[in-house]
Amino acid sequence: MRWWKAVGLAGAAGVVATGVVVVRAERRRRAYTPDQVREQLHVRFAQATSAEAITEPTTPPPRDDIRSRIRRLFHR
Repeated sequence: MRWWKAVGLAGAAGVVATGVVVVRAERRRRAYTPDQVREQLHVRFAQATSAEAITEPTTPPPRDDIRSRIRRLFHR
């Protein structure tokens, strides 16, 4: 078997595996009733707003100049 055939078969297997994962996730998502989805969204929203109120800074962060931004970019 030539190497390009093996690469092609591996690519096809990857596409199939990705499709399987997507189908499983979609089935899991569709298993919820609309009321359950709405309730879960309300819970997540309440958690996000309470966490935001706790971590809200009292003073605005200092503005950075362009040199410090470039330095931070290259230090990563």
